[in-house]
Amino acid sequence: MIPAAFRPFMEQTPLCVMARATLESLFQPEQLDALFRDTAQKQYQKELLFSQLVELMTSVVLRVNESVHDAYRKRADVLPVSDQAVYDKLRCMEPAVSAALVADSASRVGSVIDALGARLAPWLPGYRVQVIDGNHLSATQRRLRVLRQTWAAPLPGTALAVYEPERDVVTQVFLTPDGHAQERSLLGDVLDSVQSGDLWIADRNFCTQGFLFGLAQAGAAFVLRQHGNLPFRLRGERRECGRTDTGVVYEQAMELTHDDATLPVRRITLALHKPTRNGDAEIHVATNVPEGAASAAAVVALYRKRWTIEKRFYEVTQTLDCEPNTLAYPKAALFAFSLALVASNAAALLKASLRAAHGEQTVAEMSSHYMASEVRQTYRGMMVALPPPLWAGFAALPASRLAEALRGMAEQVKPAFYRKTRRGPKKPRPPRDKYKNARHVSTQRLLDSQRK
Repeated sequence: MIPAAFRPFMEQTPLCVMARATLESLFQPEQLDALFRDTAQKQYQKELLFSQLVELMTSVVLRVNESVHDAYRKRADVLPVSDQAVYDKLRCMEPAVSAALVADSASRVGSVIDALGARLAPWLPGYRVQVIDGNHLSATQRRLRVLRQTWAAPLPGTALAVYEPERDVVTQVFLTPDGHAQERSLLGDVLDSVQSGDLWIADRNFCTQGFLFGLAQAGAAFVLRQHGNLPFRLRGERRECGRTDTGVVYEQAMELTHDDATLPVRRITLALHKPTRNGDAEIHVATNVPEGAASAAAVVALYRKRWTIEKRFYEVTQTLDCEPNTLAYPKAALFAFSLALVASNAAALLKASLRAAHGEQTVAEMSSHYMASEVRQTYRGMMVALPPPLWAGFAALPASRLAEALRGMAEQVKPAFYRKTRRGPKKPRPPRDKYKNARHVSTQRLLDSQRK
């Protein structure tokens, strides 16, 4: 039962209460410290616990505090270390620990979503769809001495994120502190995580012989856009298989070879009515999904849904504003990015709770921007009125009880308050020949000239 002190916030801003309850269940100190002990290879924890560092950095990532130093000052009376010790811990944070944090959050969030019965419709029944894409972290400020001598943008690292659309969570992340690293350099680690029955969807940069054969050998299926450098042999004639709103669909048998092994696949081609921005008139997709499980048109539709993961990256960086650019040390930046992915998984749980209470179509019309804005505006004041000890009960709830509590809170949310604003069709940009060479103009004088 939720304490009476929560009632005003439940009536006015139930989303904020849901957000805090979700974070409380994800960031249980004992479990975080155990995760660190089981994962870290070189780092250790003495005075400064991993759970304390996660709590501090979460406030930075979610913009509750403006910077690491600001967050430290607010906690200086409870942290038994100096601010330099915090920076040193962040600077040496092992990427494996950051990746384990994301995987742990996906497991916890997924179990609550299942308890809510709020999974989204499967993209292809019978398969566990995994969408993978890479993300180069945004350039940081030049706070390190080695960065002050260059005009180039300093990149703190590269990440591959794996997204499961049925539960709407990022299940895994693969990290490297090398900002110039090619995404393909991490594919060996990705193959170690592949399970039989998976369906992997990715762009052409992931279409390599080793990755395709590795997926097939693990018993997984794939839908990948064909890379121009992929060696292949076509078999038989290309046949038309239907039409979509963007073009004509064709299918042809294709054969791949790698290390004296042969892999027969289907080559699905979409002949576009209008070329892409890069000038491509056709898109070729390689898949080993049987025709009985997915038609050629269905394969094209699956590939087009790949952009869902791009929306998740946009939500992390723009809507949730969870990628601070002040962390110049690569491992610290990767840790912050991982926490941002955890925050996005928490947001996915909020949406699942809303789906359970109001239906999928209603939640699809709700704006993530409006919801995140309300939580950000209310959070500080709510935590003053309801200090952390009052939230401890949510951390102890099992998945079924937490699902029940979140569904009850979601019923208090008024979806109409967060409905998306639909804009009209874009108008063509007018020519800008006038004042082309001027450095600035007076807006008022331009308005006055129109009145004459």
